[in-house]
Amino acid sequence: MRKKIIMKIFKLTICFLILVYLSFRTGNSAKRHGPDDFDKSEANNLQAKLAIGWNTWDNGSVLTHVLLSEGLAIKLMVKDHESGDILKEALIGREDFDSREQVLPGPRTYDGTYTELELRWRKIHIRVQSASINNDLYLLVTPINISPDDSLIIVPQVLWGRKGEVLIEREKIIGKTPNHSIELYVNGEHLQTTKDNISVHLNKAVAISPKKINSAKDIAKVLEQARTKVPDGKNIYPEAPEQYNAMHTVLAWNTIYDPINNRVITPVSRNWSATSGGWVLFDWDTYFAAYMLSLDNKDLAYANALAITKEITKKRFIPNMVQPGFKSEDRSQPPVGSLIIKEIYNKYREKWFLEEVFDNLLSWNRFWANNRDVDGYLCWGSDPYVPGKISKFLLKGIGTKIGAQWESGMDNSPMWDEAFFDSDRHRLLLADVGLMSLYIADCQNLSEMAEVLGKPEVFRELKERAEKYSNKLKTLWDDQFGLYLNKDLRTGQFSYRLSPTLFYPLLTKVPSQEQAERMIKEHFYNPREFWGKYILPSIARNDPAYKDNNYWRGRIWAPLNFLVYLGLRNYNLPEARKDLVEKSAQLLLQSWTRDKHVFENYNAETGQGNDVDSSDAFYHWGALLGFISLIDKGYMPAPENPL
Repeated sequence: MRKKIIMKIFKLTICFLILVYLSFRTGNSAKRHGPDDFDKSEANNLQAKLAIGWNTWDNGSVLTHVLLSEGLAIKLMVKDHESGDILKEALIGREDFDSREQVLPGPRTYDGTYTELELRWRKIHIRVQSASINNDLYLLVTPINISPDDSLIIVPQVLWGRKGEVLIEREKIIGKTPNHSIELYVNGEHLQTTKDNISVHLNKAVAISPKKINSAKDIAKVLEQARTKVPDGKNIYPEAPEQYNAMHTVLAWNTIYDPINNRVITPVSRNWSATSGGWVLFDWDTYFAAYMLSLDNKDLAYANALAITKEITKKRFIPNMVQPGFKSEDRSQPPVGSLIIKEIYNKYREKWFLEEVFDNLLSWNRFWANNRDVDGYLCWGSDPYVPGKISKFLLKGIGTKIGAQWESGMDNSPMWDEAFFDSDRHRLLLADVGLMSLYIADCQNLSEMAEVLGKPEVFRELKERAEKYSNKLKTLWDDQFGLYLNKDLRTGQFSYRLSPTLFYPLLTKVPSQEQAERMIKEHFYNPREFWGKYILPSIARNDPAYKDNNYWRGRIWAPLNFLVYLGLRNYNLPEARKDLVEKSAQLLLQSWTRDKHVFENYNAETGQGNDVDSSDAFYHWGALLGFISLIDKGYMPAPENPL
């Protein structure tokens, strides 16, 4: 009997200890993971918050308005009565490529609450305005200049294989989806219908609304009220109003929906995406977009930073580019991710965001040291692999010198002209000052994140790598020339093909104040090299390739100005900083105020963006030229401050 009692007590004791252990573990788990679980749900719900409502989500045309998540679309097309031709799709900036339609992007919100644009095609000139209120769509198409009998064709559709159907009953469009039944009424003259579309004349305004109206004027008040939701730089960023308006507009119009991955993203431009299967994300371009978006749209900033970071390859690097069906597994692009992530975190201080991206960024950091190190220096490269079905153009870059140049992000820069490509190691045997500097900054930024996240071993690892490559960077200083220079790793000779990337060491704080002053005085302000009415050319003005004025051969690129600006902030160089801010803004606003264009690159002599056919007219990173002003005026946290 006594033995049974003892056994019972023993069993009860064991049960009690197990319960205590489980309670302790659960408690600690709640303390450790409870807040993170909430934050993780924030990450998971991010796209659910963004991908809703009517907006210009479809990349194919800015005249198509789509309701998410249903995929119900109202596509507007324009018919020229003289020729009978129909403009089925319209994109911003495409006139510079093939003299097609001209779209003047107007004010709009990110979420489609209000959009406005003007379209010129043939002899047709119209204004298109929209408002989205509680899943109700209001569209107003107003003629500015048309010929008699020009018409608007309204095509209701269900996109992307979503479930649903569309019916047309005279002036009424009925959209039926599993979750909604939506009715829209068309108000216009000479209305004609088929089973697929509604056609109306453009001699008077045409309205589309959720209720039957007597006149197009009846929705004017709705649109006027919706327009007040558009942020105006004059009111919220008075010291850099048009820089903000340009940046906001190009980012908002280029924000689209990726139906393959069910996500809202902001590709560089709709033109690039239209030729890339519907969307394309480039590495450093997308990070720069996320940084700009963080000024006034946290969710979109997070969404884009997460989208490109989560595209990490099997070799654990962020790829040069991703598009439907293809990811560049051979090459990466400049490692600016941690710089951007740090600044987004610096503004919003949401720790889950760092946790979500840190491991991928750390893997990417290790990739460079493990795969692009030659004799202690970092070089660009392209690793061979057998891809799936891709274009011949992309195929020719894999494992070649061209691919290594593409990894630099500065595809045809004269810096690579004489550089030797090692076809065994698949490396461009040129110690690159720009890559070395960005990598050191990457180590420094990630080490700060590691400290915030409580990762002491990783912190030490990153600090050691930063010191190692900082010491190697110092050996690229030419004291006689007063600048850091790329070095041929076969001959050991410095290269004197000068690019703004040679100012990137300022990002690392490796140069002394005296060295920084020499770099600026002897090269930044040197009219034979970088100084001029428009700055900074992508190759020095006295370089033989400068006159090419072709892509990275002499033209001005916003990301180069932007990264040099961030470096200047680390030193007491007030005049250079002021001049770079002002000249960058002037370059952007020259075409923005005239044509509402934000160019991919600019002529370093004239400041034009449309003088060549290799400069997209509405490419979001051009707005970095204005973002510099917004940072400099204190509208963003100082990027040189530690976390």
